Amino acid sequence: HRWTFTSSHQHLRYNPLRDTWVLVSAHRMKRPWSGQVEKEEEDQVPQHDPNNPLCPGNTRANGEVNPDYNNTFVFENDFPALQPNAPDPGYNQHPLFQSKAARGVCKVMCFHPWSDVTLPLMTLPDIIKVIDKWAELMVDLGSTYPWVQIFENKGAMMGCSNPHPHCQVWASNFLPNEATLSDRCQREYLKTHGEPLLLQYAKMEAEKQERVVVQNADWLAVVPYWATWPFQTLLLPRRHVQRLTNLTAQEREGLASIMKRLLTKYDNLFQISFPYSMGWHGAPTGPYLKEDQFHWQLHAHYYPPLLRSAGVRKFMVGYEMLAQEQRDLTPEQVIHLGNSITATYAIYKHRSSSV
Repeated sequence: HRWTFTSSHQHLRYNPLRDTWVLVSAHRMKRPWSGQVEKEEEDQVPQHDPNNPLCPGNTRANGEVNPDYNNTFVFENDFPALQPNAPDPGYNQHPLFQSKAARGVCKVMCFHPWSDVTLPLMTLPDIIKVIDKWAELMVDLGSTYPWVQIFENKGAMMGCSNPHPHCQVWASNFLPNEATLSDRCQREYLKTHGEPLLLQYAKMEAEKQERVVVQNADWLAVVPYWATWPFQTLLLPRRHVQRLTNLTAQEREGLASIMKRLLTKYDNLFQISFPYSMGWHGAPTGPYLKEDQFHWQLHAHYYPPLLRSAGVRKFMVGYEMLAQEQRDLTPEQVIHLGNSITATYAIYKHRSSSV
């Protein structure tokens, strides 16, 4: 019996970025849900909270006072996971009990002085300032460290402890696991097929138009063919770009526009401020700046946890932890659902046009 990817037949899909397979079981969306329902987050966030350590002019945990910033603001994380002067554990170790030195720096970057805005509610010029600061941090930290991870955890559901719009930047003296795996997979694909993996993938998705969420002249965002999380997206440049620092002024403007459109669609999906974890992956830096990194293509991952509604999330437990990744609806079904959301601006609440 012939079937299509929009049918309810379970199947496996290959993720070439991680060399893993994902079990797709779309028929499981029909099952009744009587499990945990998340409490909706508080919608009324003040523009300025005198007790919020990320707001302009406020005092942080270490006693330092924030400046009265009016766009982005970067500072050293008061509780860093990495520090530059960690001791070396030594090299005379048993193969089953190995450890290495982990050194680095952790920074926090505020997007905007107001606590009651998020990226989709910011103006395009303000989003461009965020992108420019990301690139500036990549140059600064990437001159020394092999890996600079820019990431944003948005919403309490994703472990964000502060509603003020911000992200984190961790630079390390080692390549993290995901970066190492992605580097290997992209390198092997180029060697076998003669073209960077994600550059070819972006071209094919642009041609097929089956999983494209939003697109413009320089960028496209897709629900990847191998997506694990229900509403996962992959943001890709159309040109071969290895790092954020290589983006032209036009590509940065296009990136600001497509981020705003993508995140607005997320917010409109369940009419909430949509939670997610996102991050940028690009060619390694530091000592790798002098090496050939042609196999790399810049990209951003968005991993939202929600499944059925604003209150029902996808749990990666049981089979996913002990066997392999599994998803409950196809990426093509996600696109069909998302296409019904056509509003240009977030509709779940109104903001001043001055934001």
